[in-house]
Amino acid sequence: MSPTIAHALAWAKSILASAGSDSPSTDARLLLAHVLGKDQTYLYTWADKILSDRTYVDFQHLVNARQQGEPVAYLLGYRDFWTLRLAVNPSTLIPRPETELLVEHALGRLSEDASSLCDLGTGTGAVALALASERPDISVTGVDKVAGAVQLARQNAIVNQLINVQFLQSDWFGALGNSQFNLIVSNPPYVEEGSPYLEEGDVRFEPRSALISGKDGLEDIRHIIGAAIPYLQAKGWLLLEHGYQQGKAIRGLFAHYGYTAVETVQDYAGLDRVTMGQRNTCE
Repeated sequence: MSPTIAHALAWAKSILASAGSDSPSTDARLLLAHVLGKDQTYLYTWADKILSDRTYVDFQHLVNARQQGEPVAYLLGYRDFWTLRLAVNPSTLIPRPETELLVEHALGRLSEDASSLCDLGTGTGAVALALASERPDISVTGVDKVAGAVQLARQNAIVNQLINVQFLQSDWFGALGNSQFNLIVSNPPYVEEGSPYLEEGDVRFEPRSALISGKDGLEDIRHIIGAAIPYLQAKGWLLLEHGYQQGKAIRGLFAHYGYTAVETVQDYAGLDRVTMGQRNTCE
């Protein structure tokens, strides 16, 4: 006989805790609510409800996959980011809460008369779509070199009914022609080759091409900072998310290429997370 909702959650929490999950209770609730097609409030309201055999089998399958480390977002097929619900799949990184800091500071540097912005390495489209939702008056372009990511981002734009954004397949600036933008934003690969971080948690299941950037983790960032200048309008901004130990090196790269107003901002844990610079208008 299948268990009640309460007993199923207790079983899943125990299994996931023993597997080293950082949030076994949350994971269990998300997975069971997903299988039931209900929100999490339902789980508390109907804790004594007995699950159908089919539901319990499906739940066990998801819990076992999570026990093996499969990211919850991939199991659910979505991740909430900003005010949006975004479809995810293994062709892209899973949007993370700390990347919302990149959105916040991008919005703060978009003037009222700004007309365009670009998101490099857009993945699910998370950053581009969040900015498009907040500034419907601006034309947003997201690019990614992975065809599957571009297709996914386009689907997310449709589902979230955002019409002021387009997604292109492009290796960084390759397909942008002579376009110029008021602001360019990117959460590029920034993990160094051989980093032990690559064997931790959800990262084990995410595409390596979206994570690794050379021996020092700065290969793509170095390219973006140098190549972005002709794609920025006068006084245009470039904002980059990066690793918490990379702020000093990235500020040096911005300075090397002549950007002004260079600044690194910290995330809510007090760690360097986003560095930005403005195109030098004296060029």
